[in-house]
Amino acid sequence: MSVHRQTNREIEVKLRVADVPDTLRKLKDLGARYESRVLERNTLYDTPDSAFRRSGALLRIRSEGPAPRAGYQSANVARRSPTRRTILTSKAPAALRSPHDRYYKEKLERELVVAGSSTHWDRRLRSLGLSPGFRYDKIRSTFRLSRFPGLAIELDETPAGTFLELEGLPRAIDRAARALGYSSRDYYCGSYWDVYVADCRCKGITPRNMVFDKQK
Repeated sequence: MSVHRQTNREIEVKLRVADVPDTLRKLKDLGARYESRVLERNTLYDTPDSAFRRSGALLRIRSEGPAPRAGYQSANVARRSPTRRTILTSKAPAALRSPHDRYYKEKLERELVVAGSSTHWDRRLRSLGLSPGFRYDKIRSTFRLSRFPGLAIELDETPAGTFLELEGLPRAIDRAARALGYSSRDYYCGSYWDVYVADCRCKGITPRNMVFDKQK
């Protein structure tokens, strides 16, 4: 059975994390509750003429599975963490509501938790004429702060660095960012493709896929 939600206006920012232990200490001091930790393997799909990319849209298959344990992860929470699931996600551009919206990354998003593996859905999308493109991996740890209802705090460990993603209403994002020692000047609204390309440019290598395993 598929589990889905209605189209949602996704509002988020990324914050680069230079010191993971310090960030975890700040989250703990704020009373953040650790919820889950998963390994995400993501693949973007597009038409032969890159119509999705050119229009600012996105179609993604995400495979979630158990991630390596971390020091801040308790045994009880680990047992409640998701095991394995496949998520089909579409995103489309969202019209800016005010000039201040440019400080945040905003998309219209729809997600569908689907039955079957990512391999199964890869075959189905290919049969529709779509092709896999950029692949990227993350180890995502999710936290919640009761003082900021509705705000999702995700700590993303990637091959190109570690980032906090704050997702929610702009006011909650701003308040949480300040509490964690960031300002609006630190907000990054690009995608993980943008993050990866910038990292490759710094290292002098050709961008391919941002994955943990050796097979690129």
